[in-house]
Amino acid sequence: MRFTKTLLAMAAIFLLAGLAYSQDKTTGSIKGKIKVETGSASGVAVILRQGDRELSQVATDKNGEFAMNRVAPGMYGLTFRKPGLSVGAIENVEVKAGKTRSLGDHLVLTIDEGSIAFIRGSAFTAEGRSLPNAKVELARVLDDGTAKKIDGRLTTETGSFVFRLSPEVAKYRVTLKLDNAADVSKDLDIDGAAVYRVALSLAPATKP
Repeated sequence: MRFTKTLLAMAAIFLLAGLAYSQDKTTGSIKGKIKVETGSASGVAVILRQGDRELSQVATDKNGEFAMNRVAPGMYGLTFRKPGLSVGAIENVEVKAGKTRSLGDHLVLTIDEGSIAFIRGSAFTAEGRSLPNAKVELARVLDDGTAKKIDGRLTTETGSFVFRLSPEVAKYRVTLKLDNAADVSKDLDIDGAAVYRVALSLAPATKP
């Protein structure tokens, strides 16, 4: 008796699995990978729509990959959104029953310059000449007054540099570093999406 019940239970499981498999054959799926100009590709909202009507939404993983399953056959559009990045879109995506439509990894979301803060600066010698190939570091000033380095780069041939930041309210410290000179630092308060400018000049050499 127990053996018969076990057989019936197994048959029911196989029957349900078969039904699920046949149901999957009536729908399709979409997969792809999103790249971003800077920052992390995770958390990009991927919105499935027909025309202007939004049907469903998923988010990319830490690698920028996403998958949409159980999509009814038809033509769709996809919209890609993440704060600080430009909005991306793909139109005329056809989904077929039992098939996976791969969009590849060709879509790159660029920075939305209207929603980030820029620190643009220039480095100069003590005589006022542009200072190329000089190291500039960016640090966030914490509530306790300590500074945590978050970025660094070399100045261009014209002595300029730029950092891109989240527009949230915060204080940053920009420091010019040279091997044979004292560090030069300036603090900046960021309070929104805008361009913040700073000039860093080496101190004149002290006379012996």
